[in-house]
Amino acid sequence: MPSTPQQHAPQRRPGAVAVPDGTDPAGALDPAHAEVVDAVLAACAGLEGPLLPILHGIQDRLGHVPPAALPRIARALHLSRAEVHGVVSYYHHFRSRPPGRRVVQVCRAEACRSMGAEALLAQARQTLGCSEAEPTSACGGHTVEAAYCLGLCAMSPALVIDGQPHARMTPQRLDTLLAVAPAAEGAPA
Repeated sequence: MPSTPQQHAPQRRPGAVAVPDGTDPAGALDPAHAEVVDAVLAACAGLEGPLLPILHGIQDRLGHVPPAALPRIARALHLSRAEVHGVVSYYHHFRSRPPGRRVVQVCRAEACRSMGAEALLAQARQTLGCSEAEPTSACGGHTVEAAYCLGLCAMSPALVIDGQPHARMTPQRLDTLLAVAPAAEGAPA
């Protein structure tokens, strides 16, 4: 019996669509970013269900997951670009653009919201010149993001500045924290 092209296709998850080689509609992947993506793919090669560890590894090293990296990740995992994009866009943790030099994440989970987190988020955005539509300030010095549960519910409202958690936050404490060590000269602090 003659073989069919499907018999020689790479093994992939049921329902996954192969990513064709060729042009990348998201744009060319920067060579330095490609090197990082390849290193992370290689480091995660033996893992079961490696997509999330790969995305975390890339974001940990680059600060974001470049959209141009999605086809490369998809090819390596025998997934469609849509599947990889769906995971990146579903989880609020992943960024598609580089963050500012200083990152403020304000918890928006129920406990923090009930204790005033929304006002703190608005305050941080206004103070640092960010918005929901443009989370990074024009100078590139600050990024203000919503986070969804920082695990500090008993000490809400909470936020994280540059990886450092701060609990029982007040507007006055937030002003003090934002005024310390501005991210860029001339940037609002």
